[in-house]
Amino acid sequence: MTKVRNDNSGKPSPSGRSGGASGIYLHIPFCKQACHYCDFHFSTSVRKKGELVNALCVELELRKKEAQGAIETIYFGGGTPSLLSHAELNQIFETITQHYTLAQKPEITLEANPDDLTAEKLQDLSQTPINRLSIGVQSFFEEDLRVMNRAHSSAEAKKSIELAREYFDNISIDLIYGMPNMSTERWGANIAQALALGVPHISAYALTVEPNTALKKMIEKQLVSPVDDDAAREHFDILVDTLTREGFDHYEFSNFGKPGYYSQNNLAYWMGKTYVGIGPSAHGFDGKHRYWNVKNNTKYIKAIAQNELPHDVETLTKTDQYNEYVMTRLRTQYGISLQEVKEKYGKTYYNYLLKQAEPLIEDHLLFRDEDIIKVSTRGKFLSDGIASDLFLINLS
Repeated sequence: MTKVRNDNSGKPSPSGRSGGASGIYLHIPFCKQACHYCDFHFSTSVRKKGELVNALCVELELRKKEAQGAIETIYFGGGTPSLLSHAELNQIFETITQHYTLAQKPEITLEANPDDLTAEKLQDLSQTPINRLSIGVQSFFEEDLRVMNRAHSSAEAKKSIELAREYFDNISIDLIYGMPNMSTERWGANIAQALALGVPHISAYALTVEPNTALKKMIEKQLVSPVDDDAAREHFDILVDTLTREGFDHYEFSNFGKPGYYSQNNLAYWMGKTYVGIGPSAHGFDGKHRYWNVKNNTKYIKAIAQNELPHDVETLTKTDQYNEYVMTRLRTQYGISLQEVKEKYGKTYYNYLLKQAEPLIEDHLLFRDEDIIKVSTRGKFLSDGIASDLFLINLS
């Protein structure tokens, strides 16, 4: 039995500079069944899983020069990465160690569904380099799980966490709020159940109705109640109040961690670090360019077999980079550094930011703490909209 503790404080310097470090994100596009709310790329057929793992390993080799320094985080997302076998995971890890330099204690996260986390599976995972689990619970109530079309039950959700704690110390769970007909009492009970199970990190997301999803069609046919934004706001306030009272740091809009258990992968994204994206639909970022792979397993495998990278690339202008900086940093507890804006983007951007922020500060949606501009408690639920008010669109 292996227990792995994350000894990092989880609190990077407010500058957010990468220091020559990178991350690797691997998209595993397979699921047992389609969740009604999901618009991520996946397939419910695992027929090509072996071929795809081979292709991931080839792409890892093709992109090895894109990593900027040692790899600090490796993240298996999806889809459902817990569908990978022990041998498939080790094949990927062997490829990474062969072609990349790893930091001394990289954070290695695997997303997992509760129904996959049997004692046997957890023991297998504990014998790989994985040292962090992100478990897709979403809700501890059967009525919510049925609306979402999740593959697990409430009992499996609880049992998976209890079993996981025997093998892993660094565990996160996902929860969804703002569900149709979800009362504040049921949402509060979801949070209470997570706390009772002792998880040190919680990622919580407001339910969004994406186009071309089953949930969208169900709402249009009046089979499910529409999402209530006011209820979602109330759920968010309950979430923040409860978790901060229980010793969690609200370090990013959707993420809450006990000290020492922040997601280094999540922080790397919000703090503007570089990462290599591997797999169909995966995105990568080097600070000035962003690429995204084709959202088709067959096309992806065929291109990689010919040593071709099946991606589109976008070059970010200075204004794009400024806007992304504003958007991502406002979501974190670190806020926007005025000094960093001046140094990285120049006085024009600095002066524009101050001018745009002034009315938001007067409305108590933002506040200034010396060199840092942050979202106020009142403005937290509106952080993405507030960021858009600070965007600059007429400079290149």
